[in-house]
Amino acid sequence: MDEAGRARPGSAHDMTCAYRAAVATVRLLMRTLTRQDWQGAQHLPATGGCVVAVNHISHADPFAVAHFLYDNGHPPYFLGKASLFELPVLGRWLAACEQIPVYRGGGRAAEAFRDAVAAVAQGRCIVVMPESTITKDPQGWPMAGKTGAARIALRAGVPVLPLGQWGAQELLTPGGRFAPWGRPVMRMRLGPPVPLDDLRQRGLDAAGQREATRRIMAAIAAEVSLLRDEPVPAGVWDRSLRRRVRPDGTIDDEGVGR
Repeated sequence: MDEAGRARPGSAHDMTCAYRAAVATVRLLMRTLTRQDWQGAQHLPATGGCVVAVNHISHADPFAVAHFLYDNGHPPYFLGKASLFELPVLGRWLAACEQIPVYRGGGRAAEAFRDAVAAVAQGRCIVVMPESTITKDPQGWPMAGKTGAARIALRAGVPVLPLGQWGAQELLTPGGRFAPWGRPVMRMRLGPPVPLDDLRQRGLDAAGQREATRRIMAAIAAEVSLLRDEPVPAGVWDRSLRRRVRPDGTIDDEGVGR
């Protein structure tokens, strides 16, 4: 609420009825089926919108991430594949919760970017998984990211917060096996805003977007490293080569035989 008692855009008071019903269901399930290890919530902004960029390890990610953000005062709005919005029941529910569809190609490809920029301008917390798919890295590390999170933040002038997560893959494996036994721990670690001020002055030029995305993915990997207590690998997984590629373009084969 603001000083005049009005609902702050992006707050719990700004949610649709469908969103409120979804929140009640998801929170009950996550509290029942999982345990939480949450760190870094102090980095969330007290006012204004933000972009949260997070690694993708499981189809359970949206539930674990939403639980963390909502319980820390920032109801999340996700960018999701447009195909999900075309499903008879799920699609109507996602639309009623004001989540944002991402279209691939065609005349509607720019709609997600426009809607996301408008949402953060209204004070909402937009969640982007820059990898766009569950990581293919054999050891679960973040892959190279797409530029969506960087573009939204650079255009809207809002912070990008890197969120590392680990544990959702134990609740729902990448292969689709649901395993709530033992109440796996959903580990979340949110880092400070990724420094992008020097790139904002360049607008949305392609090189600036790539550099911003590189910084965002490096920051996410650093948070995952702290959660796992393991060093970040020297290279980033390349989906086409099925190998890790170092910044200098050489191949890093260490650990890929797993």
